[in-house]
Amino acid sequence: MSRLSHTDEKGKANMVDVGHKPDQVRIAKARGKIKLNPETIDLIRENQVKKGDVLTIAEIAGIQGGKKTSELIPLCHPLAITKLDVKAKLVEDGVIVDSMAKCIGKTGIEMEALTAVNVALLTVYDMCKAVDKSMEIGEIRLLEKTKDDLN
Repeated sequence: MSRLSHTDEKGKANMVDVGHKPDQVRIAKARGKIKLNPETIDLIRENQVKKGDVLTIAEIAGIQGGKKTSELIPLCHPLAITKLDVKAKLVEDGVIVDSMAKCIGKTGIEMEALTAVNVALLTVYDMCKAVDKSMEIGEIRLLEKTKDDLN
């Protein structure tokens, strides 16, 4: 098994030095889902949830969360994010959240894409918890991660 990059030679947590790596255009896409009762889906569709517009607020919260990733995940590097897009959509059994994060930098941006999805899903949960006690967050995954040289 190869050595983990976030540990030093003694096995202690270590922030990786990426200073020697070239800047590249990096993009990551992630997705997750929250399962909801049909009644909750109807409330969201009809904009009748007392806390407000669930999908729009979840999208904004996801963007905010993605921007805070390095403050939440101890060994993540702070990145100069150039684009963070979060889309929440109603489906038959809940809400699916997709995110896309982009930066020009020396290290990947998948943690920001994943954090954005998680925060958006948690926001849906928070906004609907008064009416739905059986919500289930899951299926969170990285869909794609790319890096391309500049020019």
